[in-house]
Amino acid sequence: MLSKEQKGAHEVHGFEETGPRDVVFEEEEEEEVFKKTDTGVNFRRVGWFNAGVIFIKVLFATGVLSLPSTLYSLGAVGGSISIVAWGCFNTYCFVILGNFRTKHPHCHSIADMADVVGGVVAKEATGLLFIIAYVLVTGSGIIGVSTALNALSHHGACTVWWSFLATVVIVATASIRKLEHVGWLTYAGFVSIYAAVLIVVIGVTTRDRPAAAPQEGPYDLGFVAINNPGFAAGMVASCTIFVSSAGTSAFLPVMSEMRNPKDYKKPLYFCMALVTASYLAFSLVVYRWCGKWVASPSLGSAGQTIKMVSYGVALVGLVVSATIYLHVGAKYVFVRILGKSRHLQANTLVHWGTWFGCTIILGALAFILAEAIPIFNYLIALVGSVCFAPLAMSLPGWLWLYDHGHYRKGTLYQKVVYLLHIGIVLLGLFFLVGATYGVVIQINDAYKSGMIGSAFSCADNSNSS
Repeated sequence: MLSKEQKGAHEVHGFEETGPRDVVFEEEEEEEVFKKTDTGVNFRRVGWFNAGVIFIKVLFATGVLSLPSTLYSLGAVGGSISIVAWGCFNTYCFVILGNFRTKHPHCHSIADMADVVGGVVAKEATGLLFIIAYVLVTGSGIIGVSTALNALSHHGACTVWWSFLATVVIVATASIRKLEHVGWLTYAGFVSIYAAVLIVVIGVTTRDRPAAAPQEGPYDLGFVAINNPGFAAGMVASCTIFVSSAGTSAFLPVMSEMRNPKDYKKPLYFCMALVTASYLAFSLVVYRWCGKWVASPSLGSAGQTIKMVSYGVALVGLVVSATIYLHVGAKYVFVRILGKSRHLQANTLVHWGTWFGCTIILGALAFILAEAIPIFNYLIALVGSVCFAPLAMSLPGWLWLYDHGHYRKGTLYQKVVYLLHIGIVLLGLFFLVGATYGVVIQINDAYKSGMIGSAFSCADNSNSS
């Protein structure tokens, strides 16, 4: 220990005792994209529980609305196994992403991680996929809100106008600059969508037969334990289940705004346990009572009255989900544009102009894509195959291989683990090709059969008129 004289000498000369751990911590803080500051905009204000609620809201709304119809393709047993297996798989893949970010704290997004392992080409390709993914899921949110407004108004206006109104509201709320403030909206959004799903679950169990089924005479419920839907339909169903919990790349920008990013596993496990359990319970009940007559989105499965009540309750949650998707996509572009310039955390005209430009432009693109592919399930599956298969499967596998190259020449166990992670990379490539083929085939069939009338159609997407 220092004597009083030695301690005084240290204080006089400005010395401070620091250990190696303190130095490492300071170096990691210096590498963070957003610095803790009292003079500019302090983005680092999100606690771990708040982060967990944001994680849940990123995944829960669109996922739970698209899952019951996938069980008809795969069967109750096959679908249930798929929900649990993909939930565990996506949890593990984000553990890989979180561990990689802990080692490389300068990474704000998954594109920054791709830059570490593959250079500028991998970074730009990954960044483009990330933007496309979150523009498309914002589009799915716009479809969800327009469906709700059609249900509540009995198709009181052209669906395109409802979609435009939804886009304006979503862009306005997504333009809230800090996730700390957007995060508070997620509490209301989560309660809203969870309550709406519960209303539908209770509603379908009180009916003698599904609302969409023939109301007189015999009918086929379409409930099976195991089904063989064929390659295209099976890939679309499996991809829809995968993407319902695959939006974990959106967790990385949230980590960058956490007070302590190393706490990421707390909100991750909290989120994935709740989301997977809820997906399994809600989907099985709705499928058991509705069979092949389940609506898409599933909130319309219990008849017109319950549909209006559930969509009314869910409206806030649908808006908040799309808000978070757009905010995350816009924040990525915002950080890429301003980078390490002083405008990133300063209240300047450039700062605000860039931020609003990002939310408005990406919101407009989401609106256009939502009107071009106006069927909810197909849009979700397309996001999963084109974007999240490489982002949430192949890239995490690649990142793990980069950090564990020594496993290739290690023990037998290490070699097996290394090969399994190569398998993750290949699985993502398989889904990229196979599921995209399946989705394109089904979208083409939907246009031929008249299920999709045309782009920018005024038709009622809630079947309420």
